Amino acid sequence: MGASLKDIKRQSIAVDKTRQITRAMNMVAASKLKAAQSKMENFRPYADKIMDVFDSLAGRVTSTTNPLLAVREPRRIRVIMMTSDRGLCGGFNANIIKEVEKFTKEKTAEGKEVSLIAVGKKGRDPFRKKVKIAGEHIDQLSRFDISLAAGIAGEAVPPFVAEEYDELYLCYNEFRSVASQKPRMIRLLPASSVGSDEGEPESTVDYIYEPSEEELLAHIIPLYLRVLIYRGLLETSAGEHGARMVAMDNARSSCEDMLQSLTRQFNRARQAAITAELMDIVGGTEALSAG
Repeated sequence: MGASLKDIKRQSIAVDKTRQITRAMNMVAASKLKAAQSKMENFRPYADKIMDVFDSLAGRVTSTTNPLLAVREPRRIRVIMMTSDRGLCGGFNANIIKEVEKFTKEKTAEGKEVSLIAVGKKGRDPFRKKVKIAGEHIDQLSRFDISLAAGIAGEAVPPFVAEEYDELYLCYNEFRSVASQKPRMIRLLPASSVGSDEGEPESTVDYIYEPSEEELLAHIIPLYLRVLIYRGLLETSAGEHGARMVAMDNARSSCEDMLQSLTRQFNRARQAAITAELMDIVGGTEALSAG
């Protein structure tokens, strides 16, 4: 019975240490979330306005004006998949992986070839033996700026122009709230009305452009791609910290429940041990009296 008490006490100590670790990780994630969420929310209006300007311009020119507007038969498709580099953030990465797996199966069933640009280690590793990894950006999400988005865009654009693939998609977790991130798949290339899935605009403004729409579009498209990719990075960063904060809070609560259960178990075991010792004493006393 003594060994059982030691085992329970050892388990309690281990669970308590885990509780302390998860509490600390929760606090770190909450601190990082505040900064990441602020960046994301400040960038969203800028990204939305760029999308509005681009959609207005793209509707005025033909697809032959710019190679990034060229619509081809989508036989080869590339996906920029954004996940975290670290785990312990609940289903944050699993949801993106499932979304990309579903997308890949659908396109493969149609006879199309899918390749990936993996941003984040947790998304890259499960696909290494399944699809072609055309590019990867690992261990860069802890601290990044728009130069990372520019690098990803610079890596994706030349092969599209060279017709090495026909469509480019971006998949990331859209930040809804601390406890809610929704996987989102949007088409980046060919760049034409990418924001159309956001709903019809309330009103159409007839802008007068100078210089020509074609010249402006040639400058806007690269910026537009960088902005959309950077927005995805910011949403991914905020979502990761939010998901980790919730996951660590749930883990801490589970540890506290386990500690309560182990405490009750320890008290019952100790009472049983005391009762057994008393019975031994009583039995010995009765034996001596009988003798």
